[in-house]
Amino acid sequence: MADEILSSEDIRHVARLAALRIDDDEVEMMRSQLSDILSHFQTLAELDTEGVPPTGHTTDAHTVMRDDDEMPALEREQTLANAPFVDGEFVRVRPVLE
Repeated sequence: MADEILSSEDIRHVARLAALRIDDDEVEMMRSQLSDILSHFQTLAELDTEGVPPTGHTTDAHTVMRDDDEMPALEREQTLANAPFVDGEFVRVRPVLE
């Protein structure tokens, strides 16, 4: 039943969109695996969730981060004193894009 959800051409199309090169054996393996996954989603879609509130977490998650408190900014000299590299009155960082 799950084998009929996706065709080999569907898999090739998705592979092209993702810029992946896959051979015929991989196409068949991906078709089978992705069809199984979609089959599970179809099963979940059949469940009656009327009256069930949306859930963000499956457990009572509490943040471990501290509250944001407004504080005065550091003086420029303090900030520059902590920087590993300084260029005049600026913090120097290595380039992200080259």
